[in-house]
Amino acid sequence: MQIRSRQTGFTLIEILVVLVVVGLLASLAVFTMGGSSQQRELENEVRELYLLMQTASEQAVLNNLELGLKLEEDGYQFVAFQDQTGDWKASGERMFRARSLPEWLTVTEFIESDAPRLASSEDTLLPDVVFFSSGETTPFELEFTIGNGSDTMHVLASDGASPMDWRKPGDEGSSG
Repeated sequence: MQIRSRQTGFTLIEILVVLVVVGLLASLAVFTMGGSSQQRELENEVRELYLLMQTASEQAVLNNLELGLKLEEDGYQFVAFQDQTGDWKASGERMFRARSLPEWLTVTEFIESDAPRLASSEDTLLPDVVFFSSGETTPFELEFTIGNGSDTMHVLASDGASPMDWRKPGDEGSSG
């Protein structure tokens, strides 16, 4: 009498089909949750500027000097006030080097124009936002959007005395 052994398990084809289906579902989930690459890049650009502005504010207090943020058409740079000459010079720190922004990113500035600037109007590196050694800043609001018609907006703002606030799309005035 012959005893037949019955083998149980999955065939290689069945295992491969399951792996392909799981891979497709995983890639679909990542694609759906990720959002557009421009939205992610917008958030990364705003995060970088937010962290640099916080660092500049802390450096101004710690080193007892005035630092500024100069917004330009295609980017921004940090400048430092020179007590000896009474004007602004590009910051020598590598962290505060001039940076460019992507051409699709639109920055709208709302900056209090009568705030003290510490320099003459002829100064070519006159900053838009000043981080004072007292811990205060120039009151400002910067809006970042993708192009001009986007509803995705990030806002960096401060009333001058309070800490800087980062409002992300969907936030209702909470800091980030």
